[in-house]
Amino acid sequence: MRFSAPRSVSPSPVRGKLRKSSTFGLQSDSDSEDYDSELDSSFNSDTDDDAISIASASSSSSSSFSLVSDINKLSLRPRHIARTPLEQREIEDTVSAIRLRTRYHDPYEEWEKQTRKDAFKTARKDLLTTQTHLYEEQERIHTDEEKQRAAQSAQCVAEVHDHLNAFRKQIQETESKLKESWKIRDKQLWDRIEAVIKLEEDKLAKRLEEERKVKAEEERKRNEAELKRRLAEEKRLQEEAEKKRAEEEEKRLQEEKEQQEKEEEEKQKKMEEERNKRLEEEAELRMMLKSSPPDDDWRVARTNLQNLKSGPMHYVKETKELKAEWGRLRRQIIPKVGQLTNDPQAISRISQQLVEIAKPSNGPPLESSIYIALCSSLAKAILLQAETEVTAEKRSAGPLAQVAFTLLDTLEYFPSIFYAKLVQRCGGWPIPFVVPGHDVDEIPWNSRDDRVKASGVRRSTSGDGLESTEEYSNRVSAVMRVYFHILKIRPMNKPLDPLFQLPRCWTWFARMTGDTRLLRDPSLLSFSGLEVLGLEAVNVWGQQWIKMLALIHEGITTGYEKDKLIGGDSAEGAAARTRVMVALENIMNGVQS
Repeated sequence: MRFSAPRSVSPSPVRGKLRKSSTFGLQSDSDSEDYDSELDSSFNSDTDDDAISIASASSSSSSSFSLVSDINKLSLRPRHIARTPLEQREIEDTVSAIRLRTRYHDPYEEWEKQTRKDAFKTARKDLLTTQTHLYEEQERIHTDEEKQRAAQSAQCVAEVHDHLNAFRKQIQETESKLKESWKIRDKQLWDRIEAVIKLEEDKLAKRLEEERKVKAEEERKRNEAELKRRLAEEKRLQEEAEKKRAEEEEKRLQEEKEQQEKEEEEKQKKMEEERNKRLEEEAELRMMLKSSPPDDDWRVARTNLQNLKSGPMHYVKETKELKAEWGRLRRQIIPKVGQLTNDPQAISRISQQLVEIAKPSNGPPLESSIYIALCSSLAKAILLQAETEVTAEKRSAGPLAQVAFTLLDTLEYFPSIFYAKLVQRCGGWPIPFVVPGHDVDEIPWNSRDDRVKASGVRRSTSGDGLESTEEYSNRVSAVMRVYFHILKIRPMNKPLDPLFQLPRCWTWFARMTGDTRLLRDPSLLSFSGLEVLGLEAVNVWGQQWIKMLALIHEGITTGYEKDKLIGGDSAEGAAARTRVMVALENIMNGVQS
């Protein structure tokens, strides 16, 4: 391949006359160099130029020596004939001329060689630039083609994936349908199999049961005599052992009971003596303060209740016309009490409606028996509502107490009737007082159930039998919360009955803390009074009430006697003590419970 090189810009050296050939007709080395050898040498790097010139010089010297040796070889003179001095000098001159010829450097030839080298360097540089641009363009075209092929390939892959997904979805739907049909088919098949198996099992079980019955009957007949004999012997021995153990246990329990009763009687007798002595000492003061002992309060409430049942209530129930009128008025009371809310307007409206039912303003007054029976129905409706509503939400005690306060302030005979019904539903807790072992007529109770009923215990609403201690405590505390709210309300016109005045709060707590039988009761209803009247009592009695609270705190922490805490050792008593402790903390912190 030939390349055309531009001419060098370097000036061309002045070339002299061409030197003629030597005497021996030997040409110069530069004349014999071929164009191809120059072209090949031009492709070498610039760093190899000096090496090339050195190599050419050395090649020229070596060629001159080899030429001399060749001349010696070409000589026709035999080796054994010596040369003449003239021949020897000519040979030396010729060799010197050849050496001079080979060592001569022509400037023009050097410039021409250098020009060729520069031209080929420039051409090679241009070729490298052209090839670089060509390669870059080819790379760019190749890259663009690769991108197009990649995009086409990605599009094809996406289309293939879409087709595969659609096909896969179709296959899944087909498989789901097939599986569902297989499940139905398997279920039907297994149902038939299970039915057949069950039928066969029933047949087998029936046959085995018949065989078992036959064997059992035979076995029973064989073992019956032996069993009867052995059981009779064991029963006799067991009865003898049980009888002996029962006699011993009964004797021990009887002795323990007698000992406890004796100790309790002695203790109670001593307490009664002390109480009677104290009552005698306080009789004059009680007459001045119009205060009565707790047993008198219970006897009065119990007597009023019996007189109410045997008097007006019995008469109304036995008289058909009066019973019908009483029933009509009673049916008006119950819905109105049930509609009571914590709205002052609703409380006032319902209170006036209840008063209007008992004392109609636009008509003749009710017959006295009906009026007394209606007051009893009003009291019972309020107490039953308290047992239902206040047990679930203690804040509903306030509206009920305001309605009861209005009736107590307005209706004649209602305070004694309401208090009698309160003692009937709660036993001795409104006083407070432990129901004694006899009725008001000093005659012992006919049965234990009569005394339990007089104590306020009712049948359980969640099952058969009497209510549990927890149910009794929740129900009675709800009713007592209404009672304490009534004590908290201050009358505007005239004072209420002493049983519903605020000093009754002090009387209640004083009686409770002074009777160990009440302190042992797990019901421990004092927390209701503390939550309702605790802060009010602090404002009324001050430091004396704080001492009362300290006494209660000592009873629930260290005990009112040695190892005897208020409320007893039961779980209900522990829960009641916790509620009392919370109420005491709220009172001391000035927080309304």
